[in-house]
Amino acid sequence: MSEEIDHEDLLNEAREHFQVGELKKAEPLINQLILGGFKSAEVFHMLGTLLYDQGKFSKAIRSFRRALELDPSFTDASIGLSIILNDLGRYDEGKKVFEEAQLMLAHNKAKDDPYMNEKLALKHDELGELYAQFKRVPEAILQYESALELSARKPELTMKIVDCHMKLDDSDTAIDRIQSLLEEYPKYVGAKNRLANIYYQLGRIPDAIEVWEEVLRIDENNTEAKRQLAKVENIEVMPSDELTL
Repeated sequence: MSEEIDHEDLLNEAREHFQVGELKKAEPLINQLILGGFKSAEVFHMLGTLLYDQGKFSKAIRSFRRALELDPSFTDASIGLSIILNDLGRYDEGKKVFEEAQLMLAHNKAKDDPYMNEKLALKHDELGELYAQFKRVPEAILQYESALELSARKPELTMKIVDCHMKLDDSDTAIDRIQSLLEEYPKYVGAKNRLANIYYQLGRIPDAIEVWEEVLRIDENNTEAKRQLAKVENIEVMPSDELTL
């Protein structure tokens, strides 16, 4: 009985140091727990984080996997493992680990937890950034869409999706997504400026001017809208009688 109490005391102390980032103070306590035969997903997750911080990636991977063996629903261990795999360039493995964690969370009805949803959304966002960085744009879109389903950061994530569609030369979808976003956030000038710029790129100058003027009605000092309108006004159109064949 006293041994169980000692383990619990050690775990509480290690957890307190770990949660405030005092990893060096947590390390001997974690090692003591493991050497004492205390099997806990939380302990192996903390050990994996320590090893990752020390650059011992192979050992960190083993620790996170051990945590998941003890508790497959321990999401922090899944996230830690997928981050390491991504850092090592093992993106498909990292994605698989994260997707398995999502399935487990869904099974446990974790979608009712806004805090956990946001943590998962951040991970999807991170994976989306990685795919976009390596020009795997369709996969980036899928990750951003998954983040959007879980996160309250709808404007930010929607604009990332818009940028991806523009990279795929799919301006129609990009415009539709911005317009839908503006129905919910009608004063979001960042989205309006992006929409106007897309119209301008497509040669839809009157539409672009209209949207930039809307921006200035919301924010009369908006430098982006002012600059772009000035540029449009300076465009010189050659008279038809000056055209040569």
